[in-house]
Amino acid sequence: MPNLTAVSVFLLRGFSTVPLLQLLGAASFLLIYLAAILGNVAIVAAVTQDAHLHTPMYFFLKHLSLVDICSVSTTLPWALVATALGSRDISLHACASQLFAFVCLGSTECFLFTSMAFDRCLTIYRPLLYRATMSPETCVSLVSVAWGNGLVFSAFHTANTFSLLFCGPNVIDHFFCDIPALMRLACANADAHEAAGFAVSGCVIMSCFGLTVLSYVRILATVCRIRSAAGRWKAPSTCSSHLATVLLFYGSGSSAYMQPRTSYSPTQGLVAAVFYSVLTPTLNPLIYSLGNKDMKGALLKLYPRGPF
Repeated sequence: MPNLTAVSVFLLRGFSTVPLLQLLGAASFLLIYLAAILGNVAIVAAVTQDAHLHTPMYFFLKHLSLVDICSVSTTLPWALVATALGSRDISLHACASQLFAFVCLGSTECFLFTSMAFDRCLTIYRPLLYRATMSPETCVSLVSVAWGNGLVFSAFHTANTFSLLFCGPNVIDHFFCDIPALMRLACANADAHEAAGFAVSGCVIMSCFGLTVLSYVRILATVCRIRSAAGRWKAPSTCSSHLATVLLFYGSGSSAYMQPRTSYSPTQGLVAAVFYSVLTPTLNPLIYSLGNKDMKGALLKLYPRGPF
């Protein structure tokens, strides 16, 4: 059996293998990164300072924005600095840390979306019991559970991925350390690891998505019983922002993580990653603020001369 030397340093391919496109991509993603940070910081500041937004829905939204800030900061700064310096190296330990943080934040966001769906369902289905059920203690517990489950889920995936042997090649076809791209570089057969990761991801994602769907089924059933046309429109309008972000998150994320390694395409993985790791955190503040009068009012207090 030949001697196998473990890889201690990986090379990130970046945004493109073409130098000009690499620079253009870096410039574009720098602007997107700044927009994501400014937008989510504005949401956090508005919810924190405006007493009218001290409700469960905006409490979850503030934590969603905090997760988005951390998530986009886990991947893009490293890629942008690497492009600027012309160095694509990332050590094995740094790669594992980046993967752990990214998966933790992504799974925490998944659980937060489920909590937000439950909140919206109670608002429409049980409005008289809403305040008693969604107490501050309950909200804190739901957020704590989201973070706790995210840490456990991420610890499993990090251990499952980096228990594989990497002995070369060491070029990751991505701009950050992601599970599908890393598993393609494993020297040994990764089928068992892939199956375990697929099973755990499937259970978590489908459970969260299933609970979200059930919440919306209950919302739809309740709306259908409302007699007035105005009431039918007002009830689901409070859920439109959440539904839009959920579809964007699950649509892009499932295309990257819920497919076999053998059918993985670096280009497809890169495009999907841009959607769920970059565009989703950038668009969330816009989706939740453009059609929301309360959020617009809070943002106007922060930025009196802003575009809101």
